[in-house]
Amino acid sequence: MRVLHFFKTYYPDTFGGVERTIHAIAKGSIAHGIETDVLSLSSDPVANSQILDGHRAQKAKLDFEFASTGFSRDAFKAFSDLSRQADIVHYHFPWPFMDLVHLLKPPGKPTLVTYHSDIVKQKTLLRAYTPLMHRFLSSVDRVVATSDNYVKTSAVLQRYENKLDIIPIGLDEADYPRAPKALAEQWQSQFKRPFFLFVGVLRYYKGIQFLVEAAKGLAADIVILGEGPMEVQLKAQVSELGLQNIHFLGKRSDLDKAALLELCTALVFPSHLRSEAFGLSLVEAAMFGKPMISCEIGTGTSFVNRHGITGIVVPPGDAKALHQAMQALLTDSGRTHAYGHNARQHYTDKLRSSLMVERYNTLYRKLAASSR
Repeated sequence: MRVLHFFKTYYPDTFGGVERTIHAIAKGSIAHGIETDVLSLSSDPVANSQILDGHRAQKAKLDFEFASTGFSRDAFKAFSDLSRQADIVHYHFPWPFMDLVHLLKPPGKPTLVTYHSDIVKQKTLLRAYTPLMHRFLSSVDRVVATSDNYVKTSAVLQRYENKLDIIPIGLDEADYPRAPKALAEQWQSQFKRPFFLFVGVLRYYKGIQFLVEAAKGLAADIVILGEGPMEVQLKAQVSELGLQNIHFLGKRSDLDKAALLELCTALVFPSHLRSEAFGLSLVEAAMFGKPMISCEIGTGTSFVNRHGITGIVVPPGDAKALHQAMQALLTDSGRTHAYGHNARQHYTDKLRSSLMVERYNTLYRKLAASSR
């Protein structure tokens, strides 16, 4: 069996949350006898079309971008060629251009779409896009949500409950080698007192401005691992507040991230808007057996971090609640240890990549069988 994934970006151009999900499915599907192509757009399609972990990353020429949506004339032909070779076409939503390609170049094969997120930011454009979106979602065979939490708060997903599957995103522990002892000791010498870790791109919906405010009066450090468009604004906020306990590390290696995850008191994940649909950094923390602090935004973040079991869930945009949650973990070591233990168990039971891959491959085979 051959599966074609279609999404706006993919490795090596970008490697965000959706791309990591596609990669995990493609890599894991090899053991199930499934070959995979991933079609995405690239400003340099020749150089960036390559073999990656046993599957083909295919590129079409990116012509331009508008409102976070890439457009490509070449993608129509590339999609037609690759979908003819495929047994299943697997889309990843949202990407309005993808809907157009699907409707103008119907693949004639069983189709499914993983619905990663509602469109949150582009509300004005959403009104114009909505008819196309529903034509696309109505035309695919199955719609996959990543958590029951998201289904309950998404009016779009509830409209397609008759063809809805829920498959949580999972990560493969084999992709996360543990840091050498010397590297861990190096970071431990830099952060001698307890610290909370944030991992992610510094974007508008991550709520890091509330985390900065929550750091006031906290007898611990906050380590921010990542870079992004909010960085200058956040550093200015830290300077204005005169805070000495917030540390911006920028982008670091996977081994550095592993060392910091092992050493931190907990992962703090203050995303306050529904643009944060799942939170793979939370899955990473659960994998490392770390307590989590996150916000209740009606998405998969509260599936990964279960309040009072794996960590603490606070109201969104509430710096005081974030501060109190961090303080609670600092002062109650028994509670912190229990949350970490439960987080690791939750990863083992629900958030492993192999579980996600198995569920997708079962769905692929059901779709293929129903089309015969």
